[in-house]
Amino acid sequence: MPTIDILGVPHVYELTPCTAKSRTPVLVFIHGWLLSRHYWQPMLDLLSPEYQCLLYDLRGFGDSQVLPNLDSTNSLNNNLNYTLAAYAEDLDLLLQHLSIEKVWLIGHSLGGSIALWGAKTIEQKVEGVICLNSGGGIYLKEEFERFRSVGQQLVKFRPYWLSKLPWLDLIFARMMVARPLTSSWGRQRLIDFVRANRQAALGALLDSTTEAEVHLLPKIVAQLQQPVYFLAGKQDQVMELKYVHHLASFHQLFQQNYSNVIEIPDCGHLSMVEQPKVVAEIIANLVSQSQLT
Repeated sequence: MPTIDILGVPHVYELTPCTAKSRTPVLVFIHGWLLSRHYWQPMLDLLSPEYQCLLYDLRGFGDSQVLPNLDSTNSLNNNLNYTLAAYAEDLDLLLQHLSIEKVWLIGHSLGGSIALWGAKTIEQKVEGVICLNSGGGIYLKEEFERFRSVGQQLVKFRPYWLSKLPWLDLIFARMMVARPLTSSWGRQRLIDFVRANRQAALGALLDSTTEAEVHLLPKIVAQLQQPVYFLAGKQDQVMELKYVHHLASFHQLFQQNYSNVIEIPDCGHLSMVEQPKVVAEIIANLVSQSQLT
């Protein structure tokens, strides 16, 4: 699998060949917390015949692992923070390395927030954003403190042997979804959960859920001139519909009485693997419509 060095961290990516529609933007898929690029495989299968697609693992997740010499005691680590802005800068460097000039950013959950930051950071390259199961902008102190505490405990207790337990993949296949996924997806979720770099997992969790960061996201959405759409699972218990609608309401499309939220029935927090055909069709329609305007 090809890799690109970004700030001393080898980033693994997959870039599909150019299509006959050479003037269309590249679709860049950004995964969520404790996940990896693999969850975008259904989108790649469905969309790559028409669009060039880029999948990559965020720094510290999947196959983009922080090298041992870049631990918390190393001076080089000063360059490795895990804020949304830092991940957006990583994306900018990746696109520069690959000489990609025009993109649509498609992000899931945490990846949606990174996509929004990316649209701000590299405005000249980003033609549009589609956020899946991503929202927010409301800081509820007790709920966020509870969420951060649970997340920290999850990250701290991840012995390697967890991935070897024969029944645990069945539990992961049922977590945060409307209907159980196949055991292969449960296995992938378990592998990514155990493998995620501890510093990256904690950093991404804590840095993206501070009161200041939560309140900043709506301001960024309000500033974006590109079209921004939000896909929400109706049964999503992680990012509930009200939080998706709240963040979407700050964008100019909403202000112009244009619905920029699309609710997907029978869908939880992993829409790209729960309802891949529906999501791929929505993405294709939104991108193609933008090319006509």
